[in-house]
Amino acid sequence: IMSKGTVVLAYSGGLDTSCILVWLKEQGYDVITFLANIGQDEDFEAARKKAESLGAKKVFIEDLRAEFVEDFIWPAVQANAVYEDRYLLGTAVARPCIARRQVEIARSEGAQFVSHGATGKGNDQIRFELTCYALYPEVKIIAPWRIPEFYTRFRGRTDLMEYAQSHAPGDLYLMTKNPEDSPNVPDVLELEFRNGVPVKVTNVKEGKSKDSPLDIFSYLNEIGGKHGVGRIDIVENRFIGMKSRGIYETPGGTILLQAHLDMETFTVDKEVRRIKQGLGIKFSELVYNGFWYSPECDFVRFCIAKSQEKVEGKVQLSVFKGQVYILGRESPKSLYNEELVSMDVQGDYNPCDASGFIRINAVRLREHHRLQGFSGSDQV
Repeated sequence: IMSKGTVVLAYSGGLDTSCILVWLKEQGYDVITFLANIGQDEDFEAARKKAESLGAKKVFIEDLRAEFVEDFIWPAVQANAVYEDRYLLGTAVARPCIARRQVEIARSEGAQFVSHGATGKGNDQIRFELTCYALYPEVKIIAPWRIPEFYTRFRGRTDLMEYAQSHAPGDLYLMTKNPEDSPNVPDVLELEFRNGVPVKVTNVKEGKSKDSPLDIFSYLNEIGGKHGVGRIDIVENRFIGMKSRGIYETPGGTILLQAHLDMETFTVDKEVRRIKQGLGIKFSELVYNGFWYSPECDFVRFCIAKSQEKVEGKVQLSVFKGQVYILGRESPKSLYNEELVSMDVQGDYNPCDASGFIRINAVRLREHHRLQGFSGSDQV
């Protein structure tokens, strides 16, 4: 039988993508499987053997952990990226990282097709495919969960979904302890930032330090997980137009968010930070919706990076029972002037000036409420 061509499948070793691998072969494709290591707890060699036994032409297992942290997580930290005020975008940030390498493999192997196991109702199909089209415009995408011949054949997945939903949410967390079962003694950390990204973490009591991006992030995941930090159970608005329930755990990301917020407020001008805050919300929406490789996201990331040039210093914090507590901060770029804000020292500030400042700001409010008191249809 003549091959229809070569397809690179984003493979997990699980039920869905294993079925997809076999189905693609049945359809006449040569299948190359690609498994990305972005830090998940996975038996990669077992997955390799499984893919080979199912007929994969080649198997790529790629360690993307370092580039995932530096190229994707760090920009999200600079942005204080949070979708709809609660979701720290772990999965959403991972997808463009994985799809980028999938496309690189497809190009190097001369594959005309890529495939994935994302469902036809979720966000991941959009994130994967927008990245693939952006980086490999002529690629053809096979999305089996949108092909009736596939999803009508594999209805057994419904049973798996029902089984998963019947179990308590507590069973779903893999990285984090239940805060009730976490240690009764906090871990006190010092996080050092430069250009808005962490460059060192030190456990104050243990004297242990990490200074490479991957080591820093892995250690924060370890400490956050140990204390049950970063668990959320939310309902979110998918890009495709429906609400869905999401259960997430982002221990290291939660610690970084709190520390970065503190250092940013300490070192960035008020008006710059206000503009940057809006850019951070826009960045979060773009990443959630799958537009990492869009011109607008490039522009937003550039602007956010510019805002981070003075975000430098150390934040001390405590991690304990599901919470992150800021203990203090120091920075050579601090904009905090203790003498200026002191009630005991007047300095260059004249309190009498505040009277005029308040009166000027009150002009608009006085006029608004004076006019609200009028009735009738007076016109200017």
